Amino acid sequence: MSAAVLALRGVTKAYGEGDARVEVLHGLDLEIQPGEFVAIMGPSGSGKSTLLNILGCLDRPTGGAYLLDGEDVARFSDDQLSLIRNSRIGFIFQSYNLIAQLTVLENVKVPLLYRARGHGGGAQRAQELLHTVGLSHRLTHRPSQLSGGECQRVAIARALVNDPILILADEPTGNLDTKTGAEVLELLEGLHRAGSTIVLITHDPAVARRAGRTVRLQDGRLKEAS
Repeated sequence: MSAAVLALRGVTKAYGEGDARVEVLHGLDLEIQPGEFVAIMGPSGSGKSTLLNILGCLDRPTGGAYLLDGEDVARFSDDQLSLIRNSRIGFIFQSYNLIAQLTVLENVKVPLLYRARGHGGGAQRAQELLHTVGLSHRLTHRPSQLSGGECQRVAIARALVNDPILILADEPTGNLDTKTGAEVLELLEGLHRAGSTIVLITHDPAVARRAGRTVRLQDGRLKEAS
């Protein structure tokens, strides 16, 4: 078996000090192998947002190790974490997080611009991905001119543009109706079949069932779903 794309080793997270200290995550252990599609499911207050921030290198654990592609990124500097977020992780958010002033094509190219890659190659890559998600006819449109499902497709294309080793999807169907949400999940399943490693955060059992494996987060503790 190949080395894990990500591994949590006894990860804890606490906020505050002294009597005000709150333990949110309690000794999490988890491995996700290349090409897996894993759902992390839990109710509100279970620690999903905290775990998401750690997996996305937006925050560091209080204790333990977070190995991403074999490196303990919990020990990295802020600048190193910023580079990791841009080059190795593709984010898909519930609220899309598109830039209103930019066109669809420009939104997909944003991660490439942060890496100072050539504009020509970046445009070609972005156009190819927009064709893949069925939006070749929307290149010059802005987010306000798109439906929610189209916005999420743009976000998926943006998440893929830097060829990340991990796609992190946070409630990607949360703002969509049932039919459109199913279409977005079908896109994610297609990426999984093509070899992408995907971690999907959700509270919805129906969404979690679309993944190949489900892990439950309850009161800051992880366990494999039965």
